[in-house]
Amino acid sequence: MSYLAQMTFRLSAGATRFSESFCQRHAAYLIALQNPDGGFSGREGASDLYYTGFALRALALLGRLDEVAGQAAEFLSRHCGRPLPAVDFVSLILSAVLLEAAAGIDVHARAGCDRNKTLEEHLQRFRRPDGGYAKTERSGASSTYHTFLAAACLELCGNKIPEPHRLAALIRSRQRPDGGFVELDALAHSGTNPTAAAVGLLKLMGFLDESTQSQSARFLLAMQNREGGLLANTRIPTADLLSTFAGLTALADLGALSVVDAAAARRYVASLEAAEGGFRGAAWDDRPDPEYTFYGLGSLALLETDSSPLASLDPQALSKKQE
Repeated sequence: MSYLAQMTFRLSAGATRFSESFCQRHAAYLIALQNPDGGFSGREGASDLYYTGFALRALALLGRLDEVAGQAAEFLSRHCGRPLPAVDFVSLILSAVLLEAAAGIDVHARAGCDRNKTLEEHLQRFRRPDGGYAKTERSGASSTYHTFLAAACLELCGNKIPEPHRLAALIRSRQRPDGGFVELDALAHSGTNPTAAAVGLLKLMGFLDESTQSQSARFLLAMQNREGGLLANTRIPTADLLSTFAGLTALADLGALSVVDAAAARRYVASLEAAEGGFRGAAWDDRPDPEYTFYGLGSLALLETDSSPLASLDPQALSKKQE
């Protein structure tokens, strides 16, 4: 089973514990956001592949994907074969695979495209001499996060990941003394999101060793602040929902999710839930959107899963980092 498939299974297992009223409220919010062309917008503007991907993933967690699948497939198929920014292309691939698995709709076949061939050709545009993948075609350096996305998509679709040992060496070179990882080589300060991407990438390629596990877990656990959520990095004073979801996902990968203060994390996520459905991004945010709604649902689903620490990790030792 691919890394992304395992993640989906883990989230779905946790989401089965959501109440019916909770699911109905958030599903109604998301379904109302679908535009006549089948896509979903962010907080303004036309339908967007990025936000459409998050809306579909959130509705899949809520068990309501079938209600929007047909129209969403039409929207996605119109973008197959077009040159797209990396993040939009990845959203298209993930959404297409989700619709095929959950609703039996082959988006690329509808558009007359070969998904796997298109995937390799498109990602090659973003590959850099160090073996990683950049955020844009004009970016000179590879990105830890976009390298993870590229590798995860290749694995999900059954394509070969080029030079995995070289890729693992690149990512390991971005680990800093505090145990976290950075997004770019030139950066000195670790972040929650690049650390989550690095952990996910090393895990899916089979290169997640015990030392990396323990060091990364300590860093991520230290990112949970008094709000209950996780910080993006040590220089930002407030938690946010993206960092919280990314950090919880990585801690689940590391077998250290049970060391988190789960009650505090649940309170934090719940504080960002809008009464009409959807989730905001942080305490400073004023309204929900599909992306943060997925992060909110995903975070709560993860906190409902059975996440006993791996035998190689000592929960008491890990907890000391938080004190």
